[in-house]
Amino acid sequence: MFQLVNQPYPIDDILLRQLRKAVLIGLFVGLFLLVFQPFGINLWETPNKVAKILGFGFISFAVTALNFIVLRQLFPQLFMEERWTVGREIMAIMANILLIAIANRLYSTWLLGPGEESGISWLEMILMTFLVGLFPVVGLVLFNYIAQLKKYSQEAAQLPIYSTSSGNFPPGNSPAVQKENTAADTLTLVADNEKDTVTFFAEDLLFIESSDNYCTVVHLRNEQVSKSLLRSSLSRLEKQVAQSHSVRCHRSYVVNLNRVERVTGNAQGYKLHLLSGQFAVPVARQYNETLIAELKAL
Repeated sequence: MFQLVNQPYPIDDILLRQLRKAVLIGLFVGLFLLVFQPFGINLWETPNKVAKILGFGFISFAVTALNFIVLRQLFPQLFMEERWTVGREIMAIMANILLIAIANRLYSTWLLGPGEESGISWLEMILMTFLVGLFPVVGLVLFNYIAQLKKYSQEAAQLPIYSTSSGNFPPGNSPAVQKENTAADTLTLVADNEKDTVTFFAEDLLFIESSDNYCTVVHLRNEQVSKSLLRSSLSRLEKQVAQSHSVRCHRSYVVNLNRVERVTGNAQGYKLHLLSGQFAVPVARQYNETLIAELKAL
């Protein structure tokens, strides 16, 4: 079980989808309480009852938006997909459920007054919410994990990879031809200041990784791995290597497709393996279709 909760899990960082999730949760809570009126709500005799009931839905929306949008914008390092796991996803959802329960309890206290609260204590309320939410949340997260793992693993296994570095070539293309076509080509990458540069054979580029305002260019020099640091945006360097079968595969990575030796998949998506497995470059889901199409076309 410990190994399972530490497995990589996809994190949804698309703002519009997170906003839609918050809206749907708020609508569900508000409409459920309005239609069924559980927990003694049907006995309320108060003006503007409908608006007050829908207020629970608004609070549920606000709490979810705070947890899944605002906090992720303020503290992106805590929600990096590279660190996200099955266990963290379960904890994040359960925390959201508990915070919704607490916020709605405070709202009901404000509406009814301390003397009109239900007989359930705060501890009992939190414990009940946790127990009611735990099993469906764990079940849904594990179901999605297994489905995504199966999808990406199977699709990755079906990809034919023709790599100049692995010596695996498509029919009719020999290593000699490949070498002749690319050995004379060089790349010169220029930093933002238009002064700092790095030059190497185009076929020796492995990948470029972005971090803050700098990019690390990972390439071969005399058959050895070399890393060159340039102060530049990844988008700028991406344009400079566009003619060398190098494409964006992640917000932080540009990879030379000619150097991809193997593709594997986990629940977060594809991994591109280079240089006998020394490097594994992630593929963001938004680049899946275009990148896989490029690999098949090589």
